[in-house]
Amino acid sequence: MEEPTPVGTGVDLSALAITLLKGVIYREGDERLWGGLLNLQARVRDYVAILGLDLVLDEAEGYAFLKSRPETAEDEAPVKLPRLVARRPLSFPVSLLLALLRKKLAESDAGGGDTRLVLTREDIVELVRVFLPDSSNEARLIDQIDTHLNKVIELGFVRRLKAAGSPSGFEVRRILKAFVDAQWLADFDARLADYQAQLAGAADATDDE
Repeated sequence: MEEPTPVGTGVDLSALAITLLKGVIYREGDERLWGGLLNLQARVRDYVAILGLDLVLDEAEGYAFLKSRPETAEDEAPVKLPRLVARRPLSFPVSLLLALLRKKLAESDAGGGDTRLVLTREDIVELVRVFLPDSSNEARLIDQIDTHLNKVIELGFVRRLKAAGSPSGFEVRRILKAFVDAQWLADFDARLADYQAQLAGAADATDDE
């Protein structure tokens, strides 16, 4: 009788590094690749460190990705390495949607329910609606929210689910917790309060006119 093949056998360092440079590795996406990463994570960390990158691996949540190492005062190399992981500036509406989804994920975790957070399109529209300027054109408002949602999907924080015979849903990926932490939320809440004050002022000015 043959011995069972251990998870991750046959996955080499090059395959792991290339996959990570392309994006996120999820346990649920490829158990074999995930097992290989767990077995070789020390070597992967050493390898990507040469490129100025850190491996972020969360075994509990089941994801791993690369991020650029933060620059320090000691980093005075005559030639600085180019960034392999690009920084992407986000528009305010996209940042707003990420913050709202992150809070929804925290509420779901606190409730002790399913570890997966799945929302409908209508759920997401209602989350965002109250923070956007009033619009008499409902279709245009929903189109705007769809545009922002598609950007969040492109960034990998939400996955579109398709079920035969029923409306599609959207799963909030737990990797969002690694990018939107408590400090980010606190800073964003302050910006959001200013934004809402500006909206209220604009509305009052319109009423006065």
